Amino acid sequence: MKIALMDSGIGLLAATAAVRRLRPDADLVLSLDPDGMPWGPRTPQDLTARALAVAEAAAAHRPEALIVGCNTATVHALPTLRATLEPGIPVIGTVPAIKPAAAGGGPVAIWATPATTGSPYQRGLIEDFAGGVTVVEVPCWGLAEAVEHADETAIDAAVAAAAALTPADVTTVVLGCTHYELVADRIRAAVQRPGRPPLVLHGSAGAVVAQALRRIGARPEPESAALGAVTVLLSGRPGALPPPALAYAEGRLLQAVSPAP
Repeated sequence: MKIALMDSGIGLLAATAAVRRLRPDADLVLSLDPDGMPWGPRTPQDLTARALAVAEAAAAHRPEALIVGCNTATVHALPTLRATLEPGIPVIGTVPAIKPAAAGGGPVAIWATPATTGSPYQRGLIEDFAGGVTVVEVPCWGLAEAVEHADETAIDAAVAAAAALTPADVTTVVLGCTHYELVADRIRAAVQRPGRPPLVLHGSAGAVVAQALRRIGARPEPESAALGAVTVLLSGRPGALPPPALAYAEGRLLQAVSPAP
């Protein structure tokens, strides 16, 4: 089995680690875009063009599925990626876990990039899946960028700033950017209030990978012994994981990287 994942940067690590847990035998193709990152500030047309190039570089390695490990790319580029690659390669997008978060009651806070916060896309998800639940949208200025560079000081500052915008009665936080899942423990520590029930965090990685396996008719086999190979593509070129990836447990899972053929 071969699974490809794509993002502008290391936000795909959360989903990659989920693949490793569920199917350690799967070969992985990680397609990043260091030449074009970050994607967030780009126009939808430009972002879609960059995402398509990254996806096609991954598709050349003939994966059985492609996971779009980026919320922003899913919003803007998923229709184009599916029109180009499916039905040959199923394409699975990443959507904030608003539905399961709202099912647990509330209040709910959605931590997301400033560009996503308040967007019609996110507001639509809230309307569709969080009716009757109090939802607060929290813009996380600079957090994705700080995580991308493993800048400890900047991560702490961005998490603290977003926590200050999060109401004290929030019981659940949706991690609306894949980068945030890499620092979930720090977010939990910053938002958890003394004397309150344990905070519930909802990321997307596990659900996205489960959906990818369903799309290709595969089952989770976490007991598989063999570790699949890892191929890294940097804006289409064979390469290695960026050094900041190794600051996170999810990145250290992938240190044995085989070169792209």
